[in-house]
Amino acid sequence: MLFVAMCIDKPAHVDLRLSTRPAHLTFLKSFENQVKLGGPLLDADGQAPIGSLLIIESENEASARALLAQDPYAHAGLFERVELFPWKRVVGADL
Repeated sequence: MLFVAMCIDKPAHVDLRLSTRPAHLTFLKSFENQVKLGGPLLDADGQAPIGSLLIIESENEASARALLAQDPYAHAGLFERVELFPWKRVVGADL
């Protein structure tokens, strides 16, 4: 099953995001069979990162949340909130 995770950063935490980014990317690479797509959410100007969007393949919501909890961004306390939704691809590239 696919899930969309919207992880919203705490305000004024860009420095924490940037300093944790290498570990975050290494983490995602180690789960590339489950993390189908991902990237930063940007502010209205399209410049500063304000969160992350990930599409995750997982057995169920609990296992998707467990994967997200391991992310170095989560360990660093970057996120103000994480929203997780079951998702169904209808158009676009296969994931």
